[in-house]
Order: sequence, then C-alpha cells, then structure tokens
Amino acid sequence: MMKFKGKVWKFGDNIDTDAIIPARYLTTSDPAHLAAHCMEDADPEFVKKMHAGDIMVGGENFGCGSSREHAPIAIKAAGISCVIARSFARIFYRNAFNIGLPIFESKELWDKVSNSQEIEVDGDSGTIRITDSCMAPIQINPIPPFMQELIQDGGLMRHLAKKRA
Repeated sequence: MMKFKGKVWKFGDNIDTDAIIPARYLTTSDPAHLAAHCMEDADPEFVKKMHAGDIMVGGENFGCGSSREHAPIAIKAAGISCVIARSFARIFYRNAFNIGLPIFESKELWDKVSNSQEIEVDGDSGTIRITDSCMAPIQINPIPPFMQELIQDGGLMRHLAKKRA
C-alpha cells in the first residue's frame, strides 16, 4: 500500500542534485552520512527540523543536474516518505524508483500547500488530501502495481535479488 502522511517541506523550481546533497559530501555512499547533509545548502536546518515520514514538495524540474543516485538516497535516508513535485528531471525520476523512493507529480499541490501543513498521499488511488483543508483532494497518477512492488522491495537491486531467490 502506498499511503503516506506527513508534514510538508517545500522547495522551489530547479532544485538540483547539488542542492539535495552538496558535492563536498560525495566521498561516500553511506546513506546515514548523506542523510545528515540532505538539503543542507537549500535549508541548513532541514534535517534538524524534519521528522521521519515527512513529505518533500518541489516545483518544476526537481532533481536536475547530475545522474548520481546520492540525491534520492539522501532524501530517503533522511526519512522523507515521498517527494511530490510539479515535474522531475528524468534521471532523478528513474534513480528515485531504483533506490525505492516513492515520487509523484502534481502540477497543483505546490500552490495549495504551505510548509508545515500536513498532507495525506494515497498512491494507490492517486489522491492527495491537505488534512486541515476542506478543499477537494488533488488527483495524481497512482503508482502502477509493478512499480509499487519495486518500491516495497527497497529498490531495483533488492527487487531483482528477491525475484532470483
């Protein structure tokens, strides 16, 4: 089941992989080390303020820049449950699924939600609900079942290992 509930952390358009995890921390692939520096240049206090299960909301072209998987690893390891953006850079989109980070596209959400508001995301039915609002749920594309399985297995490599076992 692809259901998430958490506090929103908003970031703008063209958040590149260096804003997600600054290059100076790329001497390791250790998820805990990367998580400690997630979004550090965009918001130095981000990892101190956010809580496991919170949700990142971005603008257009989220995750642009390099092709390295460090960026979605840092987000996932920091405890962000999912990322919702107006659009994603294609390589980030693929890398997120490869490491098991659920992501959703919504052209509407960014304008309708504020930092610290709580939202509920139902990736099965394709809806986002702002919990303290009476507005109708926002429609998103649900994650197809085969992609949900990949995410639930922890990413592509773990999914393939599970299939081989």
